[in-house]
Amino acid sequence: MTDGKALSAQDRVAGVLSRVRIAVAAGVDWVQIREKDLPARELLALARASVRIAAEIRSGEARVIVNDRLDVALAAGAAGVHLGGESLSAREVVRWCRRGNVPADFLIGVSSHSIEQAREAESAGANYVFFGPIFDTPSKMAFGPPQGIPKLAEVCSAVRIPVIAIGGVNEENGTECLRAGAAGVAAIRLFQEPGELADLKSAIGRLHHAS
Repeated sequence: MTDGKALSAQDRVAGVLSRVRIAVAAGVDWVQIREKDLPARELLALARASVRIAAEIRSGEARVIVNDRLDVALAAGAAGVHLGGESLSAREVVRWCRRGNVPADFLIGVSSHSIEQAREAESAGANYVFFGPIFDTPSKMAFGPPQGIPKLAEVCSAVRIPVIAIGGVNEENGTECLRAGAAGVAAIRLFQEPGELADLKSAIGRLHHAS
């Protein structure tokens, strides 16, 4: 997941793209563009460039997902859109997409914070759900206290679609999430902070080995 807010305004897009390139080269499966505050034109340019980087480095293996903006995701040729609490409802988006408006493999993901929300996303036709926060993290405090590994395992057993663990996930506790049944993990610091390609590649390799 990208987060360019910590970068200077002048270098933000270039900085995000640099991290995208490193992450894709290191072996991440998905890159989620979550620069929600960028103007539409800049967000589209960022998404398009990210799609191009993914295709150049690992065509068919690394996918780019855009947060909230279905229009930007489609215009950029992204692999899917991720819907949060303030996005259009998953049911509406799925209904519109199933009318033949998107490629057959276009992904629709939904953020969830309870078993009920995860089940509703599945019922609506979502392809996957994020569930969390699993661990304590400042960025997810608005969504309540940490859910923990036992709750993650419950959610994974309650739905048939893939569950991605999010919230305070790092290399050490990420393996716990995968053993609990999560199909993957989503994080900002885990994938964005390591400065060297080799460091990130090693971390991703260990997570893949644990899954």
